[in-house]
Amino acid sequence: MVSLPGLPASSLLQVLFLGLSTFAPASCAQFQLHVPSGLDRVLAVEGDEVVLPAWYTFQGEAASAQPWETLTLMWFLEQEGQDLKQVLAHINGATTSQDGVSLVYPRPSRNVSLRLQGLREKDSGSYRCSVNVQDKQGTSRGHDSKTLKLDVWVPPAPPSCHLLGAPRVGTNVTLSCKSPRSKPAALYQWERLQPSVEVFFAPVLDAISGLLSLRNLSSSMSGVYICKASNRVGSASCNVTLEVSTGPGAAVVAGAVVGTLVGLGLLAGLVLLYQRQGKVPEEVANDIKEDATAPRTLPWPKGSDTISKNGTLSSVTSSPALRPPHGPSRLGASTPTRSLGWVSPSALSRKGAVPVMVPAQNQAGSLV
Repeated sequence: MVSLPGLPASSLLQVLFLGLSTFAPASCAQFQLHVPSGLDRVLAVEGDEVVLPAWYTFQGEAASAQPWETLTLMWFLEQEGQDLKQVLAHINGATTSQDGVSLVYPRPSRNVSLRLQGLREKDSGSYRCSVNVQDKQGTSRGHDSKTLKLDVWVPPAPPSCHLLGAPRVGTNVTLSCKSPRSKPAALYQWERLQPSVEVFFAPVLDAISGLLSLRNLSSSMSGVYICKASNRVGSASCNVTLEVSTGPGAAVVAGAVVGTLVGLGLLAGLVLLYQRQGKVPEEVANDIKEDATAPRTLPWPKGSDTISKNGTLSSVTSSPALRPPHGPSRLGASTPTRSLGWVSPSALSRKGAVPVMVPAQNQAGSLV
């Protein structure tokens, strides 16, 4: 049972009876509910309005409604996967309906056609009309139901055009065209208007997907390309400008730039390596090893060959450790120096010698 908002509780029994009658054959032979012959499907466009025609008759009686008739009328919408939906009800002279839904003719009338305004795609479905007629005493004079299918179509929404690929001479590109909404699905047609008109067909054009394939581009293929999306209830279009370039592509330029940068990097690396190898011998020569052993100091010989601690030259022995090296002297003298023996101070004075203060050195080699 379908609840009817705004109706008195006493009418629910009539609704229950009407619901049962929609699934049963007509109880009275003279009563019949009509729809146009051969009309089982009504096509409409989104945004428009549509009328679903229906009327009832009594055989052998006038076509107009009679004063004794009490009409109970309901329209339902059936959609796949959804519950039965009531869109209009007329019971005991009162009519309730959803927004945009109404009866074409006012009561009393035997024409029970339904008007739908401001159609939307979701209004598509099967509309069932159920009619039950009683007399003043509440006796049923007839009941029947008919179904009409409504299909709301949608014109194509404005499509989007795109260029896929790099348009250079000798390359291939694809022009795409797609409408986001269309019922039934749109078919696509591409044509070029400038500089000369050209219409494209299969196999370069896929009319279902809207893809246009242009191969082996040339400069003469440049121009404005227009795509038209259309179905049985409307059309929409978009365009894209194709400019075929003869210069190197972006990939070639990018490759050249990358190659140049890599070459410069390698050159800089070689220069740095060369400079580093040139500095290695100099760094090794100037490097002072912290763990090198200090040179060994020769011990002073014990004996008379000593220098007095009071800073005067007392005696010089002929020890090999104190002998000057053989060969020319530092001043270029050619005669070797003879070994010195003991010379008294008076003898040195007679020869013009001058006493010299010489610092004393201990056995460890340090000056004192």
